[in-house]
Amino acid sequence: MAAAAMALQVVAAGGGCCCQRPVLGPDRRRRLVAAARAAAAAKVSEEGKVRLGGSDVAVSKLGIGAWSWGDTTYWNDSEWDDRRLQEAKAAFDTSIDNGMTFFDTAEVYGTAERREKEQIDVAVATKFAALPWRFGRGSVLSALKKSLDHAYEQGLVKAVGVSNYNEKRLRDAYARLKKRGVPLAANQVNYSLIYRTPELNGVKAACDELGITLIAYSPIAQGVLSGKYTPEKPPTGPRANTYTPEFLTKLQPLMNRIKEIGESYGKNPTQVSLNWLTCQGNVVPIPGAKNAGQAQEFAGALGWSLTGDEVEELRSLAREIKGIKMPIEES
Repeated sequence: MAAAAMALQVVAAGGGCCCQRPVLGPDRRRRLVAAARAAAAAKVSEEGKVRLGGSDVAVSKLGIGAWSWGDTTYWNDSEWDDRRLQEAKAAFDTSIDNGMTFFDTAEVYGTAERREKEQIDVAVATKFAALPWRFGRGSVLSALKKSLDHAYEQGLVKAVGVSNYNEKRLRDAYARLKKRGVPLAANQVNYSLIYRTPELNGVKAACDELGITLIAYSPIAQGVLSGKYTPEKPPTGPRANTYTPEFLTKLQPLMNRIKEIGESYGKNPTQVSLNWLTCQGNVVPIPGAKNAGQAQEFAGALGWSLTGDEVEELRSLAREIKGIKMPIEES
């Protein structure tokens, strides 16, 4: 299966202005840029955020995926109603209230809105797909404009990224963008404790080497690492094809240890699994929050850290689990 190549744009809520700037000499410009970036880096560290690759965009250490918002093909039992809409809006508000202000969406995802008097600094990553029926530059620009409709301010593209790129495609995109003076900020791929393909196929190492942030979607394996599914109670819908009773039986030793470690921190399996990803460095997980309770739960993955020994112990246990194959980034 060929990798699905998508562009990712990051926009920030809040206005800006275009104005005439004085012409500066190269040395003066470099000094000003260096000073500005140093000040920005200090502010980012103080706010508990991370910078996306070599861009100037800073995002929360944990983002929120909006795949389930409005989706009826994979989530929500093929039904989207007012109750689910209100739950999604509550998830959006709760995420922001807990400092998770980075949201991942796409031209085919749903949206949410928040009405506030004060300005909220929010970053939105949105994608458009290189679909077979899109020919020429015009169709790509049209898709990009539709994708940007999910953002708070159209046209405020702050950084560029890709999704589901394997190492070869990633390095090629990085080199092509670098020639244009554009940093490749992020690569969004499937990555979790039980799906560590980015570690095995060179994608994680390439991201670290090139200074590209790895954005991890499905960081709790579509809910499987929450511990709510068992061999006797597997997930329903499309997920049932991957996370079978047989697979969930193999998963139990790992889940038992995750629960034990979590108890020592006062954390649940979801929070431990998300924290494990943040401990890998240069990774921003984006779990999907369907409601306020899930958003609140995700916030509990921040502000603490597993030990190095615990991180490696969980990785070792996860190596024993086979059976997940999602080849989208492997081709």
